[in-house]
Amino acid sequence: MVAESSEKNINVTLRVWRQAGPNQPGKFVEYQAKNCNPNMSFLEMLDVVNDNLVTQGEEPIAFAHDCREGICGTCNLVIDGKPHGPHKAIATCQTYMRSFADGAVITVEPFRAKPFPVIKDLITDRSAFDKIQQAGGFISVRTGAGADANATPISKDNADLAMDAAQCIGCGACVAACKNASAMLFVAAKVSQFSLLPQGQPERDRRVLAMVAKMDELGFGSCTNQYECSAACPKLISHDFIARMNRDYIKATIRQTFKPKSNAVAGGA
Repeated sequence: MVAESSEKNINVTLRVWRQAGPNQPGKFVEYQAKNCNPNMSFLEMLDVVNDNLVTQGEEPIAFAHDCREGICGTCNLVIDGKPHGPHKAIATCQTYMRSFADGAVITVEPFRAKPFPVIKDLITDRSAFDKIQQAGGFISVRTGAGADANATPISKDNADLAMDAAQCIGCGACVAACKNASAMLFVAAKVSQFSLLPQGQPERDRRVLAMVAKMDELGFGSCTNQYECSAACPKLISHDFIARMNRDYIKATIRQTFKPKSNAVAGGA
């Protein structure tokens, strides 16, 4: 005999941001989500709501998703004013309906930032992050067989810090949480994961200067060290990486300013 679950299904009211397109006005629309299994994820609940809307001949709610395992960073929703929802260290897809009380009214919005324009409903264009990454988030090395793991000694402290920075999934929660829409935590993580390793040293100065310049060009705000970014990050990327990047940026700027200029080749005697 299978024991019945003691958890009862819940009913919630959703206040969802609906916007037909990038240049269209938007508004909140209420939907009822009834008999939600408390063990279903927030995205599964939206799937059920959308199935009902389609059955009724209405336009389903557009939202982004992919892996649904907290890996890809695609599911970027603001739930009751918090990027990714009420809990720490998880993405929207890892938020479950048991996190909400029966009869709760839940407000669902897209990530709000000028560099993240709304495409439709809850989907935003976060290609600005791709442009920052393309500006310098890579190393220029020969391709081919992977180097032996012990060929380049790396201290455990630096290896651990580099791995911590590399956990960033580029979801944009740091930008959505920041009152200035700053992308400093994202950029700091991408800069630091290379600056801590030997493979990232040849392009270290060029990388930090290029990525910060691209961030500013795209319209992200400045950092005022309120640390909402690290609090909202689903991977708990530390704001200490911002200080590390700032030091790299200052050193790179000084070296660039005082870099000796090559003498012009003199003409024939």
